[in-house]
Amino acid sequence: MIFRLVVILLFFSCSVFSQEKYLKHTISKGDNITSIAKKYGVKPKAIIEANPNAPKILKLNSVLLIPNTNQTSTAIVATNETVVNNTPGTHEVLAKETLWGISKKYNVSVEDLKKANPLLETEGLKIGQQIAIPSNTVAIAEKPVENNQISNDVELVVEVLPKETKYAIAKKYGITVAELEKQNPFIKGKLPVGYVLKIRTTKEKADAAAASATSQEVKDPLSVSETAIADASVKNDSTSTNTVVKVSNHSDLINQLIVNATENIGTRYRSGGTTKAGFDCSGLMISTFSNFDIKLPRSSIEQSRIGMVVTSDEAQKGDLIFFKTNGRRQINHVGMVVEVVDGEIKFVHSSTHGGVMISSTKEAYYQRAFSQVNRVLQ
Repeated sequence: MIFRLVVILLFFSCSVFSQEKYLKHTISKGDNITSIAKKYGVKPKAIIEANPNAPKILKLNSVLLIPNTNQTSTAIVATNETVVNNTPGTHEVLAKETLWGISKKYNVSVEDLKKANPLLETEGLKIGQQIAIPSNTVAIAEKPVENNQISNDVELVVEVLPKETKYAIAKKYGITVAELEKQNPFIKGKLPVGYVLKIRTTKEKADAAAASATSQEVKDPLSVSETAIADASVKNDSTSTNTVVKVSNHSDLINQLIVNATENIGTRYRSGGTTKAGFDCSGLMISTFSNFDIKLPRSSIEQSRIGMVVTSDEAQKGDLIFFKTNGRRQINHVGMVVEVVDGEIKFVHSSTHGGVMISSTKEAYYQRAFSQVNRVLQ
């Protein structure tokens, strides 16, 4: 009798725990893992892990377990708000976070983070790791905005056309590439022609995109393709060294280029590589710029011949920076400037010994090997 009572109590406690830990969702028409995850504010991977025996193709009226995050289902939109942290604190490392991203979040330098956390030099970042944040820092937090403030949003279904890129599509509908990828997680690698995207944007931006498409239908196909490429017109002079891309949204594009490049920090070096499987130095630049409809030559020496050469004192974010490494007589390495402070140029690049990383011209090796800075965007 006592044994039965213990079993019943154990079963009851497990049931309560299960109910607290999971919610139940009944599959309805149009549901998929991504949309369900978005509805409950969880990651698709968490739903898959909670339902290991669920079929790949969801069946109507079947039930999925949803991890209970104890969060309201009210949709939120992240907006930047400055929160002052005047005392030393800690930060828990999340998936895909980098030292560069964390340093920007707390307005500290990568070097200060490394000094506060000496083990980072040898062990690197690990998911779930608690790292110390130097005092007197400013963090960027997320402020929730109630659902009724974005009630004018509409969801569009868009088919990817030949030669279209993520940047061109995102710009057309008034969102960023990051937002486009977040809404359509399966396009983070490639953007196949014919792929159907779901794009959530405001009704005003959707109407503007529709009006723009209508007006372009009566134009010459050549002029359409010219205006569709990131508002960029390429000025070609008699020599390729004077090729400069003029953009109307300069600062926004530069910031997105830097975010796109630094997201690859930690990716290994691979000779001839132009994908997340591995990059060489010029391959990283090609991949980054091509995501925004800007084509660069294949090699670092060829890339050094485009744009306008500027002095190191004039270097700005988004410029390409070139080096002659290992005693070479000609340029053989390239990176992109991500920050310039007091004469120090920080740049993202793919290094043969460390993969994609942030380095500085204050480092003796790159100080000796420095060759030139080229401005390719204006």
